[in-house]
Amino acid sequence: MNEVQLYSQINQIFRDVFDDDAITVDATTTAHDVEGWDSAAHVSLIVAAEMHFSIRFRTAELDTLHNVGDFAKLIQGKVGA
Repeated sequence: MNEVQLYSQINQIFRDVFDDDAITVDATTTAHDVEGWDSAAHVSLIVAAEMHFSIRFRTAELDTLHNVGDFAKLIQGKVGA
């Protein structure tokens, strides 16, 4: 999966979780940039990504995430492996 395809899918996950078709995220997007991205929404994003990509995250991996770019790299590493 290339980067464009990955971000397209990540954007759809964000739109589904936040129920907002106008959301568009990129590598630099953080929780401060998305209205409603609190701890509960964060858990929903993680679960939705795990289900969508058929992967599992370890807690230690999630502690390293600072923005959507980090999230995308983590996903790519699991689906590309």
